[in-house]
Amino acid sequence: MKTEKNILVAFLLNLSFSIFEFIGGIFTGSVAILSDSLHDIGDALSIGLSYFLEKKSKRQPDSIYTYGYARFSVLGSFITTMILLFGSVGVIIASINKFLNPTEINYGGMIIFAVIGVLVNFLAAYFTREGDSLNQKAVNLHMLEDVLGWVVVLLGAIVMKFTDFSYIDPIMSIGVAVFIIINALKSLKEVLDLFLVKTPHNISVEEVKHHLRELDEVIDVHHIHLWSSDGNTVFATMHIVSDNDSEKVKNMVKEELSHLGISHSTLEFEKSTENCKELECKVEHSHTHSHTHHHHHH
Repeated sequence: MKTEKNILVAFLLNLSFSIFEFIGGIFTGSVAILSDSLHDIGDALSIGLSYFLEKKSKRQPDSIYTYGYARFSVLGSFITTMILLFGSVGVIIASINKFLNPTEINYGGMIIFAVIGVLVNFLAAYFTREGDSLNQKAVNLHMLEDVLGWVVVLLGAIVMKFTDFSYIDPIMSIGVAVFIIINALKSLKEVLDLFLVKTPHNISVEEVKHHLRELDEVIDVHHIHLWSSDGNTVFATMHIVSDNDSEKVKNMVKEELSHLGISHSTLEFEKSTENCKELECKVEHSHTHSHTHHHHHH
């Protein structure tokens, strides 16, 4: 709940501020402020979106979304990131244009706007600093970028006021835009990893195998699948070969998995005398026979 309320506060702060800022950009003739405002409006929209998706992502699993709604939060992160990417490219184009056709800049007004910008965005960043979802992190990253962007604009405005070197304005814009693009690409990779069901980075199949094979009752483990719904919760499914009472083994395995950070697991049990159908199929296709014929009868 805390997360959502913070996102909402940040959204309202950002939206009202970015509109004020857009006017400021036109009024001062600064492309850095104008581009910042476009970026902020994009942020505000994506934060609004994140707010609804974050709310939805907290819903419990049901028969329609059996894995729960956590991916909605990831979707929020994806859309936010895309808006940022396109926005940043737009800013770079505007800045290059500014190099070619320099215009008057009202430095005093720019300084005042930048001071307000630093304060408002600092507040917004402060409100969104907690939370561990990828979406929340994306929102917080935006806030920090905004503070940073404004600090840069403020310093630039002060330097320009004294030197009257107006090229600093578009140079700053490009700098901020490049910084945003690099971070956006990083979070895009995280989002794509989740959508492509890549094994979560904090755990490996080998590690799981190793830990489970150490248990006395477990003869072998195969068909391990690991994935995450939102970057926080890790799911696993696997086949376990054991000749002991499966309930006892199951509890041991689940215990071991939770130590490894896997909270949801689905286990299938087999006796060592069984030939796992899927394992058999694998043997035909693979040429490394020694690998697939795990411990035969002891």
